[in-house]
Amino acid sequence: MKNIFKSTFVLAFAAGVGLTSCVDEVFPTSNVSQDQLESSEKAGEAMIYAMPGSMVRYNSLGAAAGDEWHGDFGYSSMMHIRDFMTGDMSLLEIGLNYNQWGNFTQIVYLGQNYASVQRIWNYYTKLVLACNKALLYYPQDVTDDYSKGARATALAFRAMTYLDMARWYEFLPNNNTSAINDDGNDVTNLTVPIVTENTTEEEARNNPRATRQQMFDFILADLQYAQENIGNASYRTTLLPDLGCVYGLYARLYMWVENYPKAAEYAELAIANSGCTPLTKEKWLSTTSGFNTLDNTSWMWGLKFEKENDAVQTGICNWTSMMSPEAEYGYAAVGAAPIIDASMYARISDTDFRKLSFVTPGVTDLVYDFPLINEDDRGYYVNNFPYACLKFRPGMGNCTDFNVGSATAVPVMRVEEMYFIYAEALAHTNPADGKTEVENFMKQYRDSDYVCAATSQDDIIEEIVFQKRVELWGEGQTLWDIKRLNYSVIRNYEGSNFYASSQKNTVGRPAWMNMVMVQSEGNNNKAVAEWNNPDIPDNY
Repeated sequence: MKNIFKSTFVLAFAAGVGLTSCVDEVFPTSNVSQDQLESSEKAGEAMIYAMPGSMVRYNSLGAAAGDEWHGDFGYSSMMHIRDFMTGDMSLLEIGLNYNQWGNFTQIVYLGQNYASVQRIWNYYTKLVLACNKALLYYPQDVTDDYSKGARATALAFRAMTYLDMARWYEFLPNNNTSAINDDGNDVTNLTVPIVTENTTEEEARNNPRATRQQMFDFILADLQYAQENIGNASYRTTLLPDLGCVYGLYARLYMWVENYPKAAEYAELAIANSGCTPLTKEKWLSTTSGFNTLDNTSWMWGLKFEKENDAVQTGICNWTSMMSPEAEYGYAAVGAAPIIDASMYARISDTDFRKLSFVTPGVTDLVYDFPLINEDDRGYYVNNFPYACLKFRPGMGNCTDFNVGSATAVPVMRVEEMYFIYAEALAHTNPADGKTEVENFMKQYRDSDYVCAATSQDDIIEEIVFQKRVELWGEGQTLWDIKRLNYSVIRNYEGSNFYASSQKNTVGRPAWMNMVMVQSEGNNNKAVAEWNNPDIPDNY
């Protein structure tokens, strides 16, 4: 065990300067104690559960940042940031005084010297650290089946983490910034440095950004081991990935590199092996269990805020507080509620029940149809919260007690995503097949009147991706597709409900989707010091 802790110190440095405050904590979760770690019987399980524990950790920067940010509540914070950086989600203007997300909605202060960038970098590198600690405990040479399964679980978790980082930090061409950074280096297709459980301090000090191909090969190797061995350790919880999730990660990986035949292949395998089925209208719109529990038919992977979790106990610094205007104790309830883009809302058919996930602005008959926990409040929401999100309900429909209302789950991977990956991947090869797949899904599960009117390949793909954006609204997946497909973001138009300082349009993919590494990474790692992405410009 002492050797593990010694290696952990090296990992804390290697994963980035933002991780050094984690060393003394040993594990980034309040649910794992030091006594458990000292018990050889419990240590391995603690290592594994530290990974999902990292996904719900409040104030992950802690004293290292010098302040406390109310939007820092783990992985779902990263999801929320990504959605605010698209054109699908804005913030209700009446809540701007309580806006914790202004830098990401307005696209300002996102250069390498700002805390907004540090929060993203430090969170992800700490999540890598949690994975690598588990992998130290279950090293490459383990021979028993359970240990192989545990290692496979940690590798799948790490693959998910690095795939997020690769897609976010990879520099792709855009209309606003040059691929040649201020140091004169071409950073096209560079992702992030790779840190494994075996990375030494010397290696970490000179660890270059991986190319797209190097990162792909690294993630692929993790997934191949996971595919072969993850069945040897069944944790029987949606908090940890299983074989279906591994196939889902393959599908995401191949979509990233635009190998669409492979993406379709693995999306099919993910559907078949997940044991999941798409949510019904009743489950989706439930005022007590809608998008707040792991106990449903479609979630392949999720995270869970328990009552004892620090984020829950803050009362206001958690997912439910930020997402649900029905949670009377939260940020959203005082006006800082996420809202759907008005043009996106208008495009959703009134016969598609997913449209009922939002407060109608009063322009359609749906003003009488969207479900509320307290029906007496219908007029209040229509008048004060137009377009506000009702998708993520307070726990058990409890609007007043944060101990219950904020003890909720958040989806990390749903089977519906795999259906849309499959349809889009087919459309890149045979548009007619993709069109058939999206029509079949929509008619069977979402809108029996649905017809895909698109005829050209580009329009069919765009329609599939639009329906995917509606399906996964608020779940942090849209940015990847916009960036990959070079889609424009349009927020400034007649009738826009984006508040004034966030109304920015782009031609093609936004430069702001090429996330910048924090400057301190370059200060400690000479191989990336002159290889950062260009700072994201504030003006568009």
